Amino acid sequence: MTTPTRPLDVLLVEDDVADALLIEEALSERGARNLVQVTDGVAALEHLRDPDSVRPDLIVLDLNMPRMNGRELLQILKADEELQTIPVVVLTTSSAPDDVAGAYQGHANAYVTKPVNLAEFEQAVQSIDAFYLETATRPPRA
Repeated sequence: MTTPTRPLDVLLVEDDVADALLIEEALSERGARNLVQVTDGVAALEHLRDPDSVRPDLIVLDLNMPRMNGRELLQILKADEELQTIPVVVLTTSSAPDDVAGAYQGHANAYVTKPVNLAEFEQAVQSIDAFYLETATRPPRA
């Protein structure tokens, strides 16, 4: 595992408390992570547009949430010149072909179906973390 030069910032957009805790635990096992969790798209946009908030290195996005779902948020993010370059990984329970196709048509960077098995769930989250936050080259902070 490569040691990052700075703590990595992840915005988790997830309304399921249990899943959010599992994701946070899986990420913390891999090193220092600054994780901000919000429960819907409205709260995510408020966080992302707050001038005092740190721009995340990665957004992990659930599809099915109240107020503004992940599909709507993805569409807004990828149409916004300030936010469109932040990698977005959809992590959701749905494996429906329409959801997968819709996420990629909305310019999601990846689509991962949440495994039901706890160990596989943790491995999926750690794989996302390893690729986007350690393997892929990130742009320098502005």
